[in-house]
Amino acid sequence: MNLNKVFILGRVTADPQVRSTPTGQQVANFSIATNRVWNDRSGSRQEETEYHNVVVWGRQAEIASQFLSKGSLILVEGRLKTRSWENQQGQKQKTTEIICERLQLGPRSASAGFAKDKQPIDQTGISPKEEALPEINIDDEEIKPEDLPF
Repeated sequence: MNLNKVFILGRVTADPQVRSTPTGQQVANFSIATNRVWNDRSGSRQEETEYHNVVVWGRQAEIASQFLSKGSLILVEGRLKTRSWENQQGQKQKTTEIICERLQLGPRSASAGFAKDKQPIDQTGISPKEEALPEINIDDEEIKPEDLPF
């Protein structure tokens, strides 16, 4: 048995880029940054950032373009896909991307550009009106805007 499954929780590095295929299907691309923090042998704190390219198709691409912006927190579940092509100079290029199967938007925050007005923040760092958004799982069902919880 084989398994190709990825879970990435991080921040969007730039607003998603959305385009349509010739058949009219929406596709969005964006990058997520994840951090790793550890102490080295001397006890010094070290930090490393990884960048992950994500591809989102269909209705989830529309949702990503509508609700994600630079700095947004997002959880992506998907699979790894490596593709290759020849560039204009004839050199072979490769990239590995995460093909998103499910995405979950993080809490809305002023830093992500969602909040219209500033709210007080309690000791946990969360605004009283801030709440986590539910998971959006689209299995080829048509979702109406009035069905979305936000």
